Amino acid sequence: MRSTASLAILLAGVAACREVPSNLKSFYESHKDVDCANPISIEYSSGQGDADTVYCKDDASGAVFLKDTSNGYADADIDCDGAGMGTGDCGDDPSGQSMTAFKDLVQEYSGGAIDDLNTHIHNFVVLGNDNSADEGDGGASFDPTNDADIQPLSVVAVVCGEKLVYGVWGDVNGGKVTGETSLSLAKQCFPDEGLSGNAGHGDHDVLYLAFPGEEAIAKDVNWGASSAKEFEASLATIGDALVKKVAAGQAKSRVMRAVL
Repeated sequence: MRSTASLAILLAGVAACREVPSNLKSFYESHKDVDCANPISIEYSSGQGDADTVYCKDDASGAVFLKDTSNGYADADIDCDGAGMGTGDCGDDPSGQSMTAFKDLVQEYSGGAIDDLNTHIHNFVVLGNDNSADEGDGGASFDPTNDADIQPLSVVAVVCGEKLVYGVWGDVNGGKVTGETSLSLAKQCFPDEGLSGNAGHGDHDVLYLAFPGEEAIAKDVNWGASSAKEFEASLATIGDALVKKVAAGQAKSRVMRAVL
């Protein structure tokens, strides 16, 4: 007979694995191996290729996602910026910074409960590329808010490891590299890969789907959560409503259009 403690652990593990709804699963499969029909940025870098990733817009929902210019989506490199910098499995991160891009908003939305996002607790995704001369090549940048109405700290649906995990848009890349996420989110996606600040998930099979508009902003969520599971669970009400807007229709393969 299974003990009460063992059953509780089992149920907690099951709860952490959110099933991908059929419409989102169909979207993932239909767009995975075709060209982006509506690229809204120049080609940026996955970190494994110099110019292999664009920001792609789904016209039906207005959602934006990272798309490999051949097959697949994005990888999951680890962003250790913010309150968790240099601690735990981020102790080996060679490039951590002491704050995230929206630190002031985090303090506002949390009512001062936290000072900044913590990569060990807060599921967040890095979107947008400043492409500065110091960190990139000084070329065209991509601003999710100005270019696609994606609001800071809005909910992002992440399809990874055959599950759905929710996070927020929490940081911006200064250079050209794409596909970064907090350690907590990456570990929920790929718990058996030994991820750390210097070891990410390299396959281009992660769909980051960010939604436009005020309704996607994660204002009244559990910013003061003590665990990644608690924080992720608090995003579900907003996330589930957004995901329902995703059409399951089939994408048509098109030649990638250049974006000037």
